[in-house]
Amino acid sequence: MRKFDKQIPYNDLPILPPKIEIETKAVLRKTITAGRALAQLNGTLLNLPNPTLFLDTIYLQEAKASSEVENIITTNDELYQSFIAEKKIENTSTKEVLSYKEALWLGLEELKTKPFITTNLCIKIVQCIKRNNASIRTTPGTSLRNQQGETIYTPPSGEVVIREKMTNIEKFINAENEIDPLIKMALLHYQFEAIHPFIDGNGRTGRILILLYLKLSGLLEIPAIYLSEYIIQNKRDYYIKLRGVTENENWEDYILYMLDMIEQTALKGLERLTLITNAIEEMSTEIKTKLPKIYSKDLVEILFKLPYTKRQNLINENLGTAKTVGNYLIALEENGIIQSVRVGKEKLYLNHRLLKILENK
Repeated sequence: MRKFDKQIPYNDLPILPPKIEIETKAVLRKTITAGRALAQLNGTLLNLPNPTLFLDTIYLQEAKASSEVENIITTNDELYQSFIAEKKIENTSTKEVLSYKEALWLGLEELKTKPFITTNLCIKIVQCIKRNNASIRTTPGTSLRNQQGETIYTPPSGEVVIREKMTNIEKFINAENEIDPLIKMALLHYQFEAIHPFIDGNGRTGRILILLYLKLSGLLEIPAIYLSEYIIQNKRDYYIKLRGVTENENWEDYILYMLDMIEQTALKGLERLTLITNAIEEMSTEIKTKLPKIYSKDLVEILFKLPYTKRQNLINENLGTAKTVGNYLIALEENGIIQSVRVGKEKLYLNHRLLKILENK
């Protein structure tokens, strides 16, 4: 095998599993703590009265953070308003973030009928993200460059080579073996990023694959976690660790980074879930006290499904006629529980308590 050269397509990218020792003592120790944090989050989610209540919010947050890694920036207000409102979305970044969220949902739905990570699944995901017919790269000349324009990595070139590498990922990730699932997750992510199978959208597709694998492996039954926030906060390290594997076969530092991402994100997720469930109880008590005639568990859940809601959402949940639910929202606003916001011709209602928790990094 030739020595790695960042200027030449890395067609000699080694297949999985790596031939060197990856389950070092440090990695195994970190696997235990990361697995414990993930199990805690999994248990907490499954024990919620409505485990899927926060999924839209969490997936939109992950979509926002994952897109931010690629310097696609939108605000929480723009994102959540666009998701709820009927108006045409003008902001290109917001469109891309919403496409990412849709792609994640698509991946999860695909796993229900075909519980495998495949090349075709990756293609479906990237097509959803990019809103085009993207497929495996066929044209040469792809390289990754730093901000100074210098080439830092040239991924494998040629459709046949790329598909062979992707087939190896399929076989490895879907096979039964003795490698800890969290370590397999890290190996999957590196290999996908190194293959870089698409012209664009590789990073976002690769991060969706992590969430799908956590679901597929049973580590997180409800993949309500947004890992990209950790990558944003440790972005330089992320790319250094990836290059460390490519250039020096330094798997240990990279795997430790990925395990720490899982651990810290799971702990942060637990913290946020606690804050949100406390806020739900607080709002429930407030409505029962101030507006006992309109209180219902369903009403409070709708207000916490996303930071913004509108009259139609309440109608869709059979909480009453347009006039009835309109009166509910007016009463809630008059009592300072929610706040109305005009978006185009629509009136949306903001749950500021939920938005504040989500914006607290």
